[in-house]
Amino acid sequence: MEFKISKEFIAQIEQLISENKEKELHDLLLDIHFADIAEIMDELDSHEASYIFNALDSEKTAEILLELDEDVREKILRNLSPKEIAEELDELSTDDAADIIAELSQEKKEQVISELEDVEHAKDIVDLLRYDEDSAGGLMAKELVKVNENWNVLTCVKEMRAQAENVTRVHSIYVVDDENRLKGRLSLKDLLTTSTKTPISEVYIPKVDYVKVDTENVEVARIMQKYDLEAIPVVDELGRLVGRITIDDIIDVIKEEADKDYQLAAGISQDVEADDSILELTKARLPWLVLALFGGFISVHVLGLYEPAMEIHPELFFFTPLIAAMAGNVGVQSSAIIVQGLANNALSGSLFNRLLKELSLSLLNGLILAILLIAGSYFLLNIDVKTGITVSLALLSVIIMASLIGTFIPIILDKYGVDPALATGPFITTSNDIMGIIIFFSIAKAILGF
Repeated sequence: MEFKISKEFIAQIEQLISENKEKELHDLLLDIHFADIAEIMDELDSHEASYIFNALDSEKTAEILLELDEDVREKILRNLSPKEIAEELDELSTDDAADIIAELSQEKKEQVISELEDVEHAKDIVDLLRYDEDSAGGLMAKELVKVNENWNVLTCVKEMRAQAENVTRVHSIYVVDDENRLKGRLSLKDLLTTSTKTPISEVYIPKVDYVKVDTENVEVARIMQKYDLEAIPVVDELGRLVGRITIDDIIDVIKEEADKDYQLAAGISQDVEADDSILELTKARLPWLVLALFGGFISVHVLGLYEPAMEIHPELFFFTPLIAAMAGNVGVQSSAIIVQGLANNALSGSLFNRLLKELSLSLLNGLILAILLIAGSYFLLNIDVKTGITVSLALLSVIIMASLIGTFIPIILDKYGVDPALATGPFITTSNDIMGIIIFFSIAKAILGF
């Protein structure tokens, strides 16, 4: 059952801290999951969070560090000595330890590494730090279980027992040659049902999915998602096994990418959170708001060009927001589908077929909405049939235009290496608003004349 954090529970913790009852606090938090404790600490001020951190055992606090909000973690690490940080990192796997060390200043980073007691652990962490954080090398952990293709089953079992002591969870058993090159994977079932004297070369499965150290993290996530993998091995330029990536790290990547795309779609240009400073939030939001403002100036200018038309046919003015809103909505719908397809590599067929399908879809939707608009404007708004037909034809044209733009733009952005999620934000909404107004009044001028 999921642990629920209540105001009463937070108040109880704050009281224990204020009364300096460290043992009672320790006992209260003893059976609570480290992720829940991290959430509790995020709710408290830095002094109270540090108090909780110091009251708990290092085995638990190491896991808590990973779950904390970055700002809270930074404040806690700032108050810990290099030796204390090293003691925390000794409890973590190499990938998690490397992530925390990467957040430290260069000077403190070197001090912490020098304080690590396990030399092999320190070497593995230093090795991971040289990779880009957005690559497979930056995601992988060094802890894994591997066997040599020249061993027999009995030798493999002995070696696996020794290696498994350093691995929290064994997802796969990898097979390598004498040069540590990845050859395949070993089925636990085959290992248990095969004679102990059987050579591994006769048992292992040569087909194994893998990624290289420089593979982008989003590509790693796509591969693991496509093939439903719990873990995937990582090899270097020579095909040597250097680490593995597990599903928990990939979930973090997927979440971060989804958050980033959601913010881009909403017109936020930087990775921010709700509790960031006002200055950081302003810097993230203002660029797109400025763009939207300029787009609004253009829309006003375009409307000004058609002022004589609205003097002759004032009813057109009342349909302008409807046309602009429909253009924006249709464009966002079309681009959202394309962006999702690009992200999942799910777009099949040629660009022509994609455009033809989108054109057919927009034509059908446009015809249905145009008929509804004619009926509504005549029976509900008492608009004459000629004006109703004009507005409905404009709506159909705008829907088709917006749909094609919503399809084209994300594909073009993706082709030139720009995140296509931009196409679902204010950029496409503003451009479709302007184009919709131009099309609306152009059709009105052709039919009604002014």
